[in-house]
Amino acid sequence: MKKFFGLLLGAIAGYAVWVKIQQEREERDIWAEVTDSFGQTPEDQAAFAE
Repeated sequence: MKKFFGLLLGAIAGYAVWVKIQQEREERDIWAEVTDSFGQTPEDQAAFAE
């Protein structure tokens, strides 16, 4: 019975870590999309040229 609860606790902890990593990846992808596209539109380039 102790082994079962130990495995269950380990599985829950592993799942929690996996979810946290996925959330951080999604946030990093969003930031990369926003920052990588900065200054690439014609309006942005015109603003920097002035």
